[in-house]
Amino acid sequence: MRNKMVIYLMQVERVKDFVDAANKFESDVDIMMGRYIVNAKSIMGVLSLDLSSAVEVVIHSENPEEITYFNNIMAPFETV
Repeated sequence: MRNKMVIYLMQVERVKDFVDAANKFESDVDIMMGRYIVNAKSIMGVLSLDLSSAVEVVIHSENPEEITYFNNIMAPFETV
């Protein structure tokens, strides 16, 4: 069970879909890119990153059901 994964958000529509998905979680969800960490539930925060390459998304949860749901919801963003 993974609480983080590498995703691709190269188009604005994908960013919108991603932020909508991140907002489904009660726990905090962050995007990490190098030394930058932004709230994945904030469209302005996500758009402030250089999205021309992959980013890492992480959910801060210990709940196995929520982590499984996270993996299912985020899986489509793993591919370009």
